[in-house]
Amino acid sequence: MQLIEVPAKTGYVWFRQGIWLFRKNPLAFLTLFFTYLLAMMLISQIPVIGGFLPLVFIPGVAVGFMAACRDTIAGKPVFPTILADGFRSYGSTAAKRLAALGILYVVAMALVLGGSALADGGTLLKVMIGAAAMEPEAMVNSDIPLGILAAFAFYIPVAMLFWFSPILITWHEVPPAKAMFFSLVSCWRNRGAFIVFGALWFAMAITVSLGLSTLMQALGAGEYAFVVLMPATIVVTTMLYCSFYATYRGCFGIQSPETPDSPTTPAA
Repeated sequence: MQLIEVPAKTGYVWFRQGIWLFRKNPLAFLTLFFTYLLAMMLISQIPVIGGFLPLVFIPGVAVGFMAACRDTIAGKPVFPTILADGFRSYGSTAAKRLAALGILYVVAMALVLGGSALADGGTLLKVMIGAAAMEPEAMVNSDIPLGILAAFAFYIPVAMLFWFSPILITWHEVPPAKAMFFSLVSCWRNRGAFIVFGALWFAMAITVSLGLSTLMQALGAGEYAFVVLMPATIVVTTMLYCSFYATYRGCFGIQSPETPDSPTTPAA
């Protein structure tokens, strides 16, 4: 394993590689996404612990999705069961470390929401935990936008800590604390590329959303815009997940015959 520092323009390469990878096997990746949503929905119904249990599984599921990307590039079949790959394929030690990382992620997210309360008096926190419900009109007139901005600011370091740590724990046998440190260092060293990467995906999401909404309005079917926007959002989100694997390959330069690298400038 080698931490690599890349130029800012590499963020564009990661963006295109995510789209390229999704196009190699869109049905498999969409199936994984829907399987994940269904599993998390069912888990969230568990009394008492169901509210935060899905967050505990996020690191493990991240490993499964990365394994799906690896296998897709290698030309191997991908099945929904690969989402559990992180907990079943790397031994009990890795599984325990992923569980510990998941608990740390829950704590981190609690701190993020706690930080947002400094800006909006806890309104966003109450909405997120289901203690309060707000109509769109009331939400606009509240301090929730400030809370969202504060939560985003607090989440950035959390994302840096957890971006690569699940993969480092399972694929490289790195303990959780070191994995989080290496993840933070790698993200910071390549912050220019990640800024470009994030800006491109944000631009795509906004373009797709506004473009489809405008089109539906022009066709006189604005009330049905949600029917079109939902599947489009799912596709964009799944492509984004695919691009996470490109960031890993780009920042750590992992090469092996079983997992050949994707093209440097793939056709979008």
